[in-house]
Amino acid sequence: MPVSETCHLKTDRCIVTETDRFPFLVVRGQWHSVSWSPPLIAKLMQGQASIAPRRTRADRVRTQPLESKTMSSHATSSIFVIGGTGAQGMPIVRALVADKKYSVRVLTRDATSPRAQELLALGNVSIIEGSFADEDVLREGFRSCDGAFVNLDGFNTGEKTETYWAIRSYEVAIEEGIKFFVYGNLDYALKKSGYDSRFRTGHYDGKGRMAEWVLFQNQKNRDRMGAAVFTSGPYIEMVISPLTPMTPSIEDGVVTWRVPLGEGAVPHVALDDCGFYVRWLFDHPERANGMDLEVAIEHMTYTDMAAAFEKVTGHPAQYIDTDLETYWNGPDLKNVADHPAGYNADPNDKSTMSFRDNFTGFWNVWKHGIITRDYALLDEIHPNRIRSAEEWFRREDQLGRELGKGSLWERVQSENWTMDSAVLKSSADFRTGKL
Repeated sequence: MPVSETCHLKTDRCIVTETDRFPFLVVRGQWHSVSWSPPLIAKLMQGQASIAPRRTRADRVRTQPLESKTMSSHATSSIFVIGGTGAQGMPIVRALVADKKYSVRVLTRDATSPRAQELLALGNVSIIEGSFADEDVLREGFRSCDGAFVNLDGFNTGEKTETYWAIRSYEVAIEEGIKFFVYGNLDYALKKSGYDSRFRTGHYDGKGRMAEWVLFQNQKNRDRMGAAVFTSGPYIEMVISPLTPMTPSIEDGVVTWRVPLGEGAVPHVALDDCGFYVRWLFDHPERANGMDLEVAIEHMTYTDMAAAFEKVTGHPAQYIDTDLETYWNGPDLKNVADHPAGYNADPNDKSTMSFRDNFTGFWNVWKHGIITRDYALLDEIHPNRIRSAEEWFRREDQLGRELGKGSLWERVQSENWTMDSAVLKSSADFRTGKL
């Protein structure tokens, strides 16, 4: 009779069962070690005992009450921010310290820079000077905090170096006792396209691969260090800024966007909303743990975007679809087209993508509708989020006037552009920042 099966001739006197290594006799609830003796076999044959299913170690563990796991262990009060002086990092730091619930420690390569000083003036902000490509610096930052927001500058590092430091940042963070880790991400465009290299976008894929890696690690480590991914996209601020892939021009008095988008749509994000979403992740670790929060305003066509600009400003605007050759021969792009997309990447390394190849994939992603968003989820998380290009243009026009920057119409005039007008830090640094 197999010891892994239960007899139907079970009595209230005794039950024979077997563990992984030796049998037990159970009499009125008491367990007794036994051997397979002739008397025992006789009892089994006479129906005075029965065989119970084998009780394995896993079964015994399952009979113990489960330890209550609450996400309060992931509550944070001090957050180490990598990328805090970047376009996205600035509003995120502002959102984190707005009500002084959190203190923030920002890593920057230059503690005297205007952006670093602007963050210090917020209060509840301290600065660490150094590079994320320095393990000693990483340890100092993580050790001094219990939360982390990590958004590596892929345009500084290039795809290959970012991959290493994304992995090492996670590993050092968990070792140094971080309770909740948020990874600043972009869509893994190559994978989402079905691995079609027409859509390969180095600065997107470099982050997207590591976001999946972080969430995979979190399956094992979620009780030790919670983790979430924050996936953003092209900032809508880039459509009115100098030195971006979608910088407008003024042609015969008409604001004009000439980009290779076809009839596609771009899920632009608003930077102030990024601050709200990242703050939400830290405020709700019990829900955020293991989440990839993908955000956007809406999927906006540039025809609709131009119409919204015109409606808000009262000045004419247009979108002109442009083929890739014409786009790359434009005055603002032809001089950088064949440079590395990551300006500190090795141009002789075969893995290094050029600016041209990187952003050809970028525009193909939007042109062919590769990326999706769950807007119902975003409405739930952020009921007051910006939902259209018109809404953002209207807010930005008013804010610009209040801050003395001028109206939107004035701000897109090239003669009014200064380095403070550049929303991207890599542009403001002229792509010269050290690693």
